[in-house]
Amino acid sequence: MADPLANQLPGAESQRRSVPVRFFTTCVFATDHKVIGRRFLFSSLIWFAIGGLFALAIRWQLAWPWSDVPILGSAINGETGVRMSPRFYDLLFSMHATIMVFFVMIPILFGAFGNFLIPLMTGADDMAFPRLNMLGYWLMWPAFGCLTLCFLLYANGLSAEWTVPPSSLLSDVSQSIKFAQQLWILSLLFVVASSMLGAINILTTVLQMRSPGMNMIRLPMTVWGLFISATLQAIAYPVLIAALMMQLSDLTFGTGFTGLNLAGDDLFAVDGSAQAIPWRRLFWSVSRPAAYILILPVIGMVSDMIACFSRKPLFGYRPMVCSIIAIAGLGLAVCAHQQFAVETNGSLMVSLVVPTTLIVIAISIKAFNWFATMRNGQLQLSNPMLFSIGVVLMIMVGGFVGVIMSVPKIGMNRGTNFAVADLHYLLFGSSILGVFAAIYFWFPKMFGRKLNLTLGKLHFLFTFLLLNCTFLPMYLLKQAHLPGTLPPHQASALAAEPFKNMSDFNVFITWSAILLGATQLIFVANFLGSLFFGKKAEANPWRCNSLEWTTPSPPVRGNFETQPLVYRGPYEYGHPDRDQDFWPQSEPETSS
Repeated sequence: MADPLANQLPGAESQRRSVPVRFFTTCVFATDHKVIGRRFLFSSLIWFAIGGLFALAIRWQLAWPWSDVPILGSAINGETGVRMSPRFYDLLFSMHATIMVFFVMIPILFGAFGNFLIPLMTGADDMAFPRLNMLGYWLMWPAFGCLTLCFLLYANGLSAEWTVPPSSLLSDVSQSIKFAQQLWILSLLFVVASSMLGAINILTTVLQMRSPGMNMIRLPMTVWGLFISATLQAIAYPVLIAALMMQLSDLTFGTGFTGLNLAGDDLFAVDGSAQAIPWRRLFWSVSRPAAYILILPVIGMVSDMIACFSRKPLFGYRPMVCSIIAIAGLGLAVCAHQQFAVETNGSLMVSLVVPTTLIVIAISIKAFNWFATMRNGQLQLSNPMLFSIGVVLMIMVGGFVGVIMSVPKIGMNRGTNFAVADLHYLLFGSSILGVFAAIYFWFPKMFGRKLNLTLGKLHFLFTFLLLNCTFLPMYLLKQAHLPGTLPPHQASALAAEPFKNMSDFNVFITWSAILLGATQLIFVANFLGSLFFGKKAEANPWRCNSLEWTTPSPPVRGNFETQPLVYRGPYEYGHPDRDQDFWPQSEPETSS
C-alpha cells in the first residue's frame, strides 16, 4: 500500500529536494521504517474492521439463531437465503480468530509501532535491515490475497475449530474444502514469514544500533516489550512454520504427518479420538507464547504513557524489566497449558498450575507498579492516559480470572463463555485498548497532526463501557455451561434447559457488541479527519523524555540531524533540580 502521506507531511519538501522522486523507490520499494510502519498501521486497521464485522455476525447468530442476518444478504450461503448456514458460521469463526491475531494484532504491534518506534527510541537512523523490512511488509499482501480467496471462493472450507485441525484430510470431503484450507495455511505462512523478518530486524536493531550512552537499562519499556516479544517470536514461529508445512504436505501429498493420510486412515488411534491431537500439540506450543507476544508490547507502551502523564518516574523500572523476561520464559514453559482439552494426564496438569499461576500473578503485579507510579503524581487525563488506565483495569480482571483458569479442574471447562470472556479481557480488551492508547499517543509523531481531544474522550468512554458490557456477562453464561460458540445446526439447544433462561444474556451481549462496533466510527472519523485537517503537532506535545520526541513531527528521513547522545534513562520526570518537569534523554547534564 502506498503511503498516502508520503508527499503531504511536513518535511516532505526537504526530502524531495535531497532524494530524487521515483515512484518505485519512494512508493513501492520504500525502505524508510517510518513509511513501512504507517503502511502496516493502515493495513491492520482495515483488517480490524473486517474481523470485527465477522465477530458481529457470529454474535448475531448466537443471539437470534436461524434469523436473517442483516447486511450480509447474498454473501451468505444461498441455500439458506439470508440466514447463516452451519458452514458459513464455521468459516466466520475461523476467519475472525485468524484475522484478529495474525492480521491485526501482530502486524499492528510489531509492523506498525515496532517499525516506527524502535529506531527512533534507540537513536538509530533506520532498522538494521531496511530491505528485509520492506520485504516483510510486501509479504503481507500474498497473505491478504490467500485469505480473501479462501473466504470468497471456498466459503465451505474451514473447520469450526479456529485451530483448524486436519479434518479436511478425510477422503470424503471435496477438493474445494482441501483447497480452502491450503489457502488458509499459505496465508499464515506468509504472515509468519513477515513476522520472522520483523523479529530479526527488531532484535538486531536493539542489540547493535543503539546510540552512544543508550545501554540496555536506559531503554524505554516500549522497546523492552517489543524486544522480548520478538525473542519469543524467533523461538516459537519456527515451530508454527513446521506445523503448517506438515499440514500442507498432508493436504497436498498425503504424507500423514498430522495424523491422517489422503485415504482417511487414522495413523495414531484406534477409536479416532486422537486424530487431531498431534496438530493441536504443535499449534498450542506456539499459541500459548503468542498470548504473551501480544500482551508484552502493550505492557511496555502503557508503562511509558503512565509515567509520562503521571509526571513521575516509573515505579520499579528494573523489576518490571526482569518480570517481563520472566513472563516470556514461563510462557514458553507452559505451552502445554492449552492441552487440558486434549490431555488427561493429571500429573502434567498439576505441574503446569504453578508456572501458569506465576505468569498471571506477574502480569497482575504490573498493575501495582502502574498504580504506584500514578500515586501522588500530577495526573493528566489525556486520551492516551485514559486508554492506558483502561488497559490496567482489563488486565486486573483478566489476571484474576486467569488464576482461576490455571486450575486444571476449572481449565477443563474450556470452550465455555467463561474461557471466551477471559481470553477477550486479557488479550483482546487489553491489547485493543493498548493499541488505541498508542495511536493517540504517537499519532502526532507519526503524522505531524493532532487528534481531536473531545472525540477521543467519547471514543474511550463508549469503548470501555461497551467492552465490559460485551464480555462481563459471558462469565455468567458459564454458570449454565453454555458453549462459547454454537453453530446454527445446534441452535435448537438454546431452547433447552438450562440454556433458555440465558437467551437474554446473549441478546444483551450482541447489542453491546453492535454498539461497540458502531462506536469505532468515532475513531475512524477522528483518525481520518485529523490525518488531513488536524492541527499541526510540535516536536514534543506530551513533554516526554525518550529520543523520538527530540525529532520533528513527523521525523525527517534519517530521523536525527546528528547522532544523539544519551545521558540518562527515559523516566526523569519531576526532577527537583529542573525548572521543567521533564528531562530528555539526550539533554546534557549542564542544561536546565
